[in-house]
Amino acid sequence: MRTYKEAGVDIEAGEDLVRRIKSRVRSTFTPNVLTDIGAFGAFYRADFKGLRNPVLVSSVDGVGTKLKIAFALNRHHTVGQDLVNHCVNDILVCGAKPLYFLDYFATGKLSPIVAAQVIDGFVTACKENGCSIIGGETAEMPGFYSEGEYDIAGTIVGVVDERRVIRGRHVKKGDVLIALPSTGLHTNGYSLARSVLLEHYRLDQHFVELRGTLGDALLTVHRSYFKAVYPLLSTFEIKGMSHITGGGIEGNTMRVVPKGLSLNVDWQSWKRPFLFDLIQTAGNVPESDMRRTFNLGVGLIMIVSPNQAAKVQAVLRRKRERPFIIGEVVQT
Repeated sequence: MRTYKEAGVDIEAGEDLVRRIKSRVRSTFTPNVLTDIGAFGAFYRADFKGLRNPVLVSSVDGVGTKLKIAFALNRHHTVGQDLVNHCVNDILVCGAKPLYFLDYFATGKLSPIVAAQVIDGFVTACKENGCSIIGGETAEMPGFYSEGEYDIAGTIVGVVDERRVIRGRHVKKGDVLIALPSTGLHTNGYSLARSVLLEHYRLDQHFVELRGTLGDALLTVHRSYFKAVYPLLSTFEIKGMSHITGGGIEGNTMRVVPKGLSLNVDWQSWKRPFLFDLIQTAGNVPESDMRRTFNLGVGLIMIVSPNQAAKVQAVLRRKRERPFIIGEVVQT
């Protein structure tokens, strides 16, 4: 006779995890959340007062091999923030405000302590972005993941009035690209970064230029741009926005540029953070690959008319942001 626990699935560990996270997850609830943790489905009241034609905007993503750094350092409290903020940024560039988030946590052998740390990251970021965690799934799959490892994925749902959806349709020649800095690699390019950096350096190795260890730099949280950018959308005509993830600055921004137009990026208009130079030097990575793989210090780009560029930057600076112009839209 063999029990489920002997086969590698510990139901009691799952119950322990729920006890650990229940009050924290509840702290993200708004009056629109109609179910508690444990229901088969999550209910959210669709109350969109003030929106003439509400459009739901959704996105799903993961953290990728950045998790390998978290495993190596046994630090799990930031990757949950990475995931939520990544998802929030993806719908923000469409003009949407986040409403709720759902997560998936999968592992070979569930550690309630580790999982709770990850979910605490979800909670922290959801509260910072004003959205609720209304559901999730924890899967324990023996033999499927290496010991001590897990994977996470998340889905965000937000809303925007149809007349305020940002698609890039009105982008035209001469429009300006305003960039906001990233906080590091965010959640993209880690397979390349790990393969070249860990051949030459230790994660606990200190760099003056990084103001800490390599591991600290690689685990820096993927920031959210919601609080800085969302208020601008009701004041200025932001014609297009791009969240700089896999594909780099040009690859992502061209997704909101109409046919017949392209980008003239001034690659010398900002100082590339040291971490990217370290990666390029350590791996002798071609410049074309650097531009296609990494954000290179730019996390989000807004496309605006030239006559609004200075005003947009001034408002952002009052929010203690550091915007800079990196180029313009040109005829192909």
